[in-house]
Amino acid sequence: MNEFTLKERFEKVLKGESVDKVPVCSVTQTGIVELMELTGAYWTEANYDAEKMAALALAGHEIAGFENVRCPFCTTVLAETLGCIVDEGTVDIQPYVRDFPIQKKADVKDFAIPADFLESRRTAAVLDAVEIMTKKAGEDVPVVAGLVGPAGLASMLAGMKNYLMWFVSKPEVVEDLLAVLMEACIEYANALLERGADAVVLIDSEAGPDIIAPLMFETSVYPLYRKFCNRVDGLKIIHMCGDATAVLGTLAESSFEGISIEEKVGVSFAREIVGNRVRLIGNVSPSDTLLTRGPDVVAIEARACLEDGIDILAPGCGLAPHTPLENIKAFVKARDDYYLE
Repeated sequence: MNEFTLKERFEKVLKGESVDKVPVCSVTQTGIVELMELTGAYWTEANYDAEKMAALALAGHEIAGFENVRCPFCTTVLAETLGCIVDEGTVDIQPYVRDFPIQKKADVKDFAIPADFLESRRTAAVLDAVEIMTKKAGEDVPVVAGLVGPAGLASMLAGMKNYLMWFVSKPEVVEDLLAVLMEACIEYANALLERGADAVVLIDSEAGPDIIAPLMFETSVYPLYRKFCNRVDGLKIIHMCGDATAVLGTLAESSFEGISIEEKVGVSFAREIVGNRVRLIGNVSPSDTLLTRGPDVVAIEARACLEDGIDILAPGCGLAPHTPLENIKAFVKARDDYYLE
């Protein structure tokens, strides 16, 4: 018999406590076409309808074997709610931003978060889905909810070109926008936790060193992460795509319980940087391995993560829609085999 329930193991790991084995989860998007076919919950509906969102998310646990349930499946929830024009995508293409409301620096002064933004069709759908997932998953399975962070939102609301140019020429403009957006993130994250999520994942790759200089991160973004962690009442994970090595030490001081890292970050080296200050989550490649290679290669790379000291075994980022289901099952089995051996 297992010593812990899935939720107990997940929570204990994030709190730095000892467990019987490393959880195998996904804290990023889990919607794949094969699960859509098995559940009848297809994109685009599963991105906008709470019942279908919950059904597809639960399949990641019940069918694929991840030891958690996670939603939503795209990064446009808050962006659309706050004024971006979004294309709803297709069965294998996630929603994406087509146009944005902040076209010039002066627009930042007029930008404000709607008082009822948690009642928008996008945020309301995710909040309702989290509640459904919590009830259907039961008390033993952790529920994880994702939201885009202030840097990611700023790059969508102002456009990536403006975001990068203003960070260099008028950093105070970006900082003002980031501060407003962080307030929305805090309110939304707490709402997700109140509706039943056991942890929230702040996805903020546009704050990483692949996009902005580490000094800009430390000056403009890090203080906001501290505020997020101080004011959000629950377990908190930060996910940053790309090679986040240069800011791992700073992230470890932000008070997130976990850092989700891509395969570009070496697990052993990351451990040397962060020590025991924070837990590491990742980092088998979703594109180079889980999508395109076979179960044997998936198992080899999963085992390497475990041997290198990962705290929660997970894909390094969101799954590609055409990721084979057999590869996800092989990913989970690799953890089981590791402990049997």
